[in-house]
Amino acid sequence: MAESNAFECVLRAWEMHERALLAFLILRAPNRHAAEDLLQEVFLKAMRQGKDFCSLENPKAWLFQVARNALIDAARLAKPHTELSDELAETLADAPASERVPVDELDACVERNLPALDVEDRHIIEACDLQGQTVRAYAEANQLTLAAAKSRLLRARKRLRDTLVVNCQVRFDDTGQVCCHTPRPSA
Repeated sequence: MAESNAFECVLRAWEMHERALLAFLILRAPNRHAAEDLLQEVFLKAMRQGKDFCSLENPKAWLFQVARNALIDAARLAKPHTELSDELAETLADAPASERVPVDELDACVERNLPALDVEDRHIIEACDLQGQTVRAYAEANQLTLAAAKSRLLRARKRLRDTLVVNCQVRFDDTGQVCCHTPRPSA
């Protein structure tokens, strides 16, 4: 089957089920924007399937299963943010390294290495990861598509990760979590 036929197959199924998928996601996501982001993820996954999507016995069931999985993944990643009191923040910052989780010890290393990234990488990481701006809001503020902003953030995070591995000798355990690092003293 030609690739263009595969995309036509996905688009046909999408046209038939997009509204129902969005309604499904709106009922379960924290807000409409989150539901729309998840809907886009489902569409991208369907497009990535290409010709394999056309051979699915029940494309509607597949789309809804992907939507359910996207909701579950989003819920796992959602972390409530609560402002810390100044006293608690100082206590945590002054805690001996042995009492802190290894990934929390990377703050100084990130602070030292973030300026070494190119401007685009530093800008999106600061906005989305450090200041809590949503990727959608970042995309709108910077005249990007949501997909382009997500890709840019993913690439920027990878470059920061690679920089931290080299400059801070970050190592990961079997589950991919930061287990340890050896920070180099600041210059």
